Amino acid sequence: MAKTIELEVTRRDGTGKGAARSARREGFVPGVIYGGGKDPETINVKHNVLLKQLKAGSFLARLVKVKIDDGEPQTTICRAVQRDIVRDLPTHVDFLRLSERSRINLAIPVDFTNHEASPGIKKGGVLTVVRSEIELRVRASAIPDKVTVDLTGVQIGDTIKISNVELPDGAMPTITDRDFMIANISAPRALVADDDADEDAGGADEAAEAPAAEDGAE
Repeated sequence: MAKTIELEVTRRDGTGKGAARSARREGFVPGVIYGGGKDPETINVKHNVLLKQLKAGSFLARLVKVKIDDGEPQTTICRAVQRDIVRDLPTHVDFLRLSERSRINLAIPVDFTNHEASPGIKKGGVLTVVRSEIELRVRASAIPDKVTVDLTGVQIGDTIKISNVELPDGAMPTITDRDFMIANISAPRALVADDDADEDAGGADEAAEAPAAEDGAE
């Protein structure tokens, strides 16, 4: 299960652009917590703390326990981070309240294991990753860190589809109308080049063996 992030924030008095600009001048990122059948709450997050979490990766795919001042932590997930278009720094953050029974759609990273047990890779085949993440519908109480794809026994030319993957308990793909591809093992470039060269040579031989046209033939 994905690790939970703990985030201490302060309540922000006032709404609108003026209050948000004031928070940014003081080194905070303004934000809001909404959903869960409760009224929205405006908050301020320390800019350096939020930036550190964003740089660590997977912030939008982890549960965040948000504690406002001395209140009880609220289980949330980050739904959006707005950024400055010039400096690419966070300017606003949105959190969605969750319960243990909540189900949400998240992009979960794919981890390919047992490369050494793939005959195709041993022969020089190339693992071509079509989807490095898979969007899954998961329980808020059981968000997986990753989806593991076992490459054991995979040959050159094999295609790995979602039906070939064992998904975490309680998770299901959001795409349900097709058995979509995640990766494949393609032939090594040298082998492809050799095959092309053989075809070209074969074509040249056939041309050489063709009878020459006689002079005067119509």
